[in-house]
Amino acid sequence: QVQLVESGGGLVHTGGSLRLSCVASGRTFRSSSMAWFRQAPGKEREFVAAVTSRGDNTDYADSVKGRFTTSRDNDKNTVYLEMNSLRPEDTAVYYCARAPLMYGTSRLASAYGYWGQGTQVTVSS
Repeated sequence: QVQLVESGGGLVHTGGSLRLSCVASGRTFRSSSMAWFRQAPGKEREFVAAVTSRGDNTDYADSVKGRFTTSRDNDKNTVYLEMNSLRPEDTAVYYCARAPLMYGTSRLASAYGYWGQGTQVTVSS
């Protein structure tokens, strides 16, 4: 059974930083592309960042490029999202997602078959 558990969310002021973690169960983590999405109240879920199975390529939404960094540790079955220079518009529930055996990455939520429960990030002005 594949499970994803996010942690690290919280409340920060504008300009602050947070580091999200997502721990994955199962034996196929090393061959899975991983992504982060977020959903703010009243808005659709949107792509944030993604990393290939070996961690050698990443992709970012324009809104977070230069502020957020995603990485992974395959020995720990964990993917990270380092968020700096946070803004109020970054406030959302952040989800990690997993796509076993994906080549490259995708910005489409439908490409990822496994999802975590989400962690709340709130940025106050």
